[in-house]
Amino acid sequence: MKGTLDGVRHSVELLKDSTALRDVIDKHIHDQTLAHKSAFFVADLGVIVWQQVRWSAQMERVLPFYTVRCNSSPVVIEILAALGTGFVCSSKHELDLVKGFGVSSHDIMLGGTCKQLSHIKYASKHNIPLLICDNEVELRKIARCHPKAKVVLQLMSDSCCEREKTALVFGSTLKDCRHLLENAKELHLNIAGVKFNVASCGQDTEALCRVVSNARCVFDMGEELGFEMNILDIGEGFDGSEAQLEKINTTLRPMLDMYFPPSSGLSVIAEPGAFYVSSAFTLAVNIIAKKTVGRDFSGQTHNPLSANDEPEFLYYMNDGVYGSFANKLLCEDSISKPLVHKGVAAEEPLFSSSLWGPSEDDLDQVLDQCLLPELAVGDWLLFLSAGANSLRTAFTNGDERKPPVFYTITERDWKEMDKCVISLDRRIKNFSLVPCCLQPNMSDTPVSTPA
Repeated sequence: MKGTLDGVRHSVELLKDSTALRDVIDKHIHDQTLAHKSAFFVADLGVIVWQQVRWSAQMERVLPFYTVRCNSSPVVIEILAALGTGFVCSSKHELDLVKGFGVSSHDIMLGGTCKQLSHIKYASKHNIPLLICDNEVELRKIARCHPKAKVVLQLMSDSCCEREKTALVFGSTLKDCRHLLENAKELHLNIAGVKFNVASCGQDTEALCRVVSNARCVFDMGEELGFEMNILDIGEGFDGSEAQLEKINTTLRPMLDMYFPPSSGLSVIAEPGAFYVSSAFTLAVNIIAKKTVGRDFSGQTHNPLSANDEPEFLYYMNDGVYGSFANKLLCEDSISKPLVHKGVAAEEPLFSSSLWGPSEDDLDQVLDQCLLPELAVGDWLLFLSAGANSLRTAFTNGDERKPPVFYTITERDWKEMDKCVISLDRRIKNFSLVPCCLQPNMSDTPVSTPA
């Protein structure tokens, strides 16, 4: 293994095929209850393997480039490198991380449309050719710092839902693309392809048809100016559900065959992130404090609860938006209602509740309203599908505050992964497989982090 990761090994619990992931979570909750009651993740690495199998079956023409910023766990990167994906990086650290697992420079893209000069120079120094661009300033930076780059122009995609309409818009119009192509010609830069984003609510056939047609127009304009364009990047927006993948494939494949037939010889790539990791990770958090207020206080001073008031509970957890839920601050992603770990009777009443991080900051609200049974300090909540944007390269509270991650894989999934490894030099080398012992750690000493 190359780079700075040489010699680093990650403990992975090997599960019998009959062992349920919930049993593993129960064990770690028991151990953490005896220790510091820290928040923690449990990762089922088999999910990542089977997502790659699904991708290969549904999207056979499209090579996935995993978006590292979505989840930069070295264990995730090593598995995906072994399975043959490319990678989209947005920083020097991510570039080093990926290259440390022996990934070819030609399978790495420097993403983002507003890059630091130092990142562009770093990509040039390490012969990473693919860079995204959607504006003239960025084009001139690339020409100055990485003249041998293969530039992929990002084309503006239609928004198909309210969430996307309110998001920051990236990408160039057709008219702007013509201008960028002409500038690139003057700067002696190589424009190698076009990127657009498959809408994350991606079922709008008309919008998808329009953006694929526009991409074809940009290819035609580029070829008219003498560029050899051979990369089509269909971008992000893959949420991980099989239904969405099937729908996108059914809608997109005939359009690709029409505008970019296989005989054209171009490479079609995509940038799935959450697709691989979202459902692979479960986050367990502990209730550290609790307040009871009148149901209709609506953010006013927390007056004492009267006998006639319906209670509303404010629960404070040992993780929040300055930690694993940071994506809520960045783009106001909705957080799904958690599961209560303890047993709850069907007839137990539910109360209006809100969930908060530990900082006592008004911004540190993870979930503004949900219905939960009454909880006590020390109870645990489980957030499923917590793998996307919760383990980023940069962690708001610093590395020392990251929740530990307990990695697991079943014997069956380990064998499947070994079959899917693309070459001997990409085989998994940094895992220490440990047989899973579901006997709880009865020691009163803190439980050590396995990664």
